[in-house]
Amino acid sequence: MQIGIVSTGIYLPENHVTGAEIAKLAGIPEQVVEEKMGIRKKPVPGPDDHTCEMGIRAARIALQKANMDPMDIDLVIYVGEEYKEYPLWTAGIKLQEEIGAKNAWAFDTALRCGTTVMALKLAKGMMLSDPGINTVLLAGGYRNGDFIDYQNPRTRFMYNLGAGGGAILLKKGHQQNVLLETEMITDGSFSEDVVVVAGGTKNPISAENLERGLYQLDVLDPQGMKERLEQKSMANFLKVISRSVEKSGFSEKDIAYVGMLHMKRSAHDFVLSELGLSEGNSIYLEEYGHIGQIDQILSLELAEKAGKLKDGDVAVLVSAGIGYAWGATTIVWGKGEL
Repeated sequence: MQIGIVSTGIYLPENHVTGAEIAKLAGIPEQVVEEKMGIRKKPVPGPDDHTCEMGIRAARIALQKANMDPMDIDLVIYVGEEYKEYPLWTAGIKLQEEIGAKNAWAFDTALRCGTTVMALKLAKGMMLSDPGINTVLLAGGYRNGDFIDYQNPRTRFMYNLGAGGGAILLKKGHQQNVLLETEMITDGSFSEDVVVVAGGTKNPISAENLERGLYQLDVLDPQGMKERLEQKSMANFLKVISRSVEKSGFSEKDIAYVGMLHMKRSAHDFVLSELGLSEGNSIYLEEYGHIGQIDQILSLELAEKAGKLKDGDVAVLVSAGIGYAWGATTIVWGKGEL
């Protein structure tokens, strides 16, 4: 039984911060931010752009594009960040209520910026194993940029964190944009490298911790993390891509488009080069920054609007999440034959 993507939805806040503004805040050259980090601008949340709320807005867009009645949804999987309107809260149930998916049930899932790719695998497995799940909505929002201190050089690689919401509608028996196989790798040696120090059971919130700025993202072992990432990261990107396409019945030479998360420009170019692809086979998100697990949905939408996806194209969505987790999902776009 084939499972296809019926539609996607993207919501982006109206507010932006430019690469030049980030450079000024961080006290580093503008050229470093724009060229090396690859940030021309990125969306930042306005006063009403809450995490789950942005996912709700994206979900409504996806439903409208699909001309689908929300009552036809069987399952809602929240793929937004854990940082949301309330610290202890199931956002998927709120999202379900707000879009009118009264016949669905909902839950939250999380794998940092790898959540959407992981959730596509999860959703497909649930749809194939349960005859009562025929239509699934994946939706959520992201605004982890709130945790960034531009004066902290240890978090420089996260200066690209932006804000937005995304949604994907999946349907069993849908013969277009067919979802194939997903490959995931996780490596726990990175599990405590990047954290918000205060706010959990180890280090509860206190006036002193707030004063010390421990409510922001930090890197506890920057040198060790850098060394381990250099040894593993690019290899794992390529490994999940290769395994995903092979499990789907294709090879790397069949890839027509790579929907990749935003990362520094040299890393993006390296992945494409190793796959034998060029700039035309992807979109570099320099006008958006890194909107976490929303990047893959955004990349798909931008590629479709730019005419980079045609019937039968093999597209691969690629993610990486702090922790560390790498993932890739293969899709045959349009009405391609399998």
